[in-house]
Amino acid sequence: MKKISFKIALLYFVFGFMACDDELNGLQPFTEGNPETFFNSLTTFQNGVDGAYAQVRNYYTNANFGFQGIPDILSDNVILVQTGRRSNEIYYDYRYVPNTGGPIALYWSEAYEAINAANLVIGQIDNLTNSPEKNNILGQALAIRALAHFDLARTFAKIPTQSGDANGSPGIIYVKVEDGDTGDPFAQPSRETVQSNYAEIIGDLERASQLIGTSNGEGRLDRNGVFGTLSRVYLYNGQYQDAIAAANQVNTPLATAAELPGMYTDSNNAGIVFELAINTSNEMGSDDNPPSGNNVGVLYSQSSAGSTISEYAVEFDFWNSIDPNDQRRNVLQFVGTNQGNDYNAILKFLGEAGQVNGRVDNKVIRAAEVVLNKAEAQFELGLESEALASLDVLRNLRFTSFTGGETGQTLEDAIQFNRRVELAFEGHRFFDIKRRGESIVRSNNGDIIDGSGTPAEIQMLEAGDFRFQLPIPVDETNANPNLIQNEGY
Repeated sequence: MKKISFKIALLYFVFGFMACDDELNGLQPFTEGNPETFFNSLTTFQNGVDGAYAQVRNYYTNANFGFQGIPDILSDNVILVQTGRRSNEIYYDYRYVPNTGGPIALYWSEAYEAINAANLVIGQIDNLTNSPEKNNILGQALAIRALAHFDLARTFAKIPTQSGDANGSPGIIYVKVEDGDTGDPFAQPSRETVQSNYAEIIGDLERASQLIGTSNGEGRLDRNGVFGTLSRVYLYNGQYQDAIAAANQVNTPLATAAELPGMYTDSNNAGIVFELAINTSNEMGSDDNPPSGNNVGVLYSQSSAGSTISEYAVEFDFWNSIDPNDQRRNVLQFVGTNQGNDYNAILKFLGEAGQVNGRVDNKVIRAAEVVLNKAEAQFELGLESEALASLDVLRNLRFTSFTGGETGQTLEDAIQFNRRVELAFEGHRFFDIKRRGESIVRSNNGDIIDGSGTPAEIQMLEAGDFRFQLPIPVDETNANPNLIQNEGY
């Protein structure tokens, strides 16, 4: 099936990257030339793939609208701090519309640019002779194409397990270019169904899993990364046995509680399955010349040695519901002070060791999530003892002590609460609530550390509300009359 993006008319790919400490850095756009002649070696093909990674990184690690933060701002994990800049308040209050811009425009455009870059590699791959290296490059390109489409689908369309009508509802446009054909850059395709989207995503990932190498360096997908992604996508698609099987293929060890603080400050890579690496060695900037956009933690707060200006704080009830024996508390919160008030400031993404600039690698998939995907899938299949055992694999590394032994609804609640705590502020919570067909329920507590202060303006987003699907950017629907806007906008 041949499709091409209606958005990007120019051929787009990236080359000339520079490696530093195994992190992808210095990628520059290249928009002129013939891909049929440019892609003529393993090096140029890998450069093309690295260009696709750069586009994914652009929407995951953006300082103002990063994909690791907005889904938590849309959920019940955080509360808007009144003494901050009130950034992204329009999203926190669910007042986004098609011409809002910000995350809506960023996610759409950058994901499709990543897809187009991956498609250029896929379309020319037969310029290479058959070899494991060729397979590895193709596997990476397929996996990036799948990941970017998955992010688009879960953001702008329903998730298969969200509701009974989800599979037949409007999805996104799946852009596939194969066999050296660049397609029609001016095509105006219609939206496919959610069911069709997930079939395409899974097809690309399953094919990638048979091709990709076992170790491609920091910031790139490999076999563990593909199977970790599959465990997530299968879970979203309600393919629970497949989610378990994919999780079982991931052999990345879990981070211990002692390793977690260093993992979040980039002192180690414990438990990381796939991350988007940020090079901090030559992009630190200065007051007069700040870095250009990958300070992922700035979305939550801006800190200095003397104060912390929190944009969002850990929600009071959520913070106080975490067991004192849960050692994850050590990586979630610190006391931030601004204008005479203390706040439950967010510690994740604060910075590398000794830094408070928000510049840390983005942890896209961790072994802990894979274990939790498996536990949830086992519970959904009625395998309660297996689900409990999977959950306890993680809890044994997170708690100084816990009771355990849950069954039934209590076990399901334990799996979901541990998922919420483990993955807090990493871009999961909104999608987890959405895919489970639940409502977002916020407390009436305020933003200050003791629960006083100003509560959220909107305290509930009921299950089924149209705002669980973000609006398609107005520029896109204006450019393509066949691209029907989401209901309610």
